[in-house]
Amino acid sequence: MKKKIAECKTEVRGIYGYRRVRVWIEKKYGIKMNHKRVQRLMKIMGIQAVIRKKRPYYGKKEVYVVSGNLLNRDFHASRPNEKWVTDITYLLFNGQRLYLSVIKDLYNNEIITYQISRRNDLKLVMDTVKQARKKRNVQGILLHSDQGFQYTSRQYHNLLKRYKMIVSMSRKGNCWDNASMENFFSHFKSECFNRYTFRTSEEVKHAVQRYIQFYNQERFQQKLNNLSPFEYRTQAA
Repeated sequence: MKKKIAECKTEVRGIYGYRRVRVWIEKKYGIKMNHKRVQRLMKIMGIQAVIRKKRPYYGKKEVYVVSGNLLNRDFHASRPNEKWVTDITYLLFNGQRLYLSVIKDLYNNEIITYQISRRNDLKLVMDTVKQARKKRNVQGILLHSDQGFQYTSRQYHNLLKRYKMIVSMSRKGNCWDNASMENFFSHFKSECFNRYTFRTSEEVKHAVQRYIQFYNQERFQQKLNNLSPFEYRTQAA
């Protein structure tokens, strides 16, 4: 039987596991064997199938948390720090990629804070929320996002719970539920990022900083009575 197992290995160049080896022997020699016996003999002989390399798994590896769509496309806020939206976009340049994470106030479309990273991971969104908390009193604020793996992680939900923030999420696969955030990214890319050629990550970071400062301080918006987000919030105050 060992000779027949060795013969099978040579003929199929070692790609069969013990179950297929058993079938091969039965079909070629008409000998019926228990698959466990074949497995035991192959182990004694040191024969192991050439296993196909498994593709990396990019799905959710942990229990995830999904919240309801509390924002429900109501992008109007009656006061500052009532409703925030957040999202991530990628920036491709010179064969490289950076990720931009942003939080925006729906009251005056002001960019509260942002973070840039080479990795689109949980740390990026956590750092963005932590930075926002350093700038504003976040207690009671509704923070809306999509159902990206970072936003559905337990760590993210525990952080917002600790900060006493309210979690809201878009419905799965529905980008219109977070259209306000997509609108900012569209303006940023058409008015800044896509107009220039960047060689280094530092150049990209500097451009992001300049544009967000311009967007908050100077870029007037019709829906804000032709005031910039900063002017609108200052006038209301």
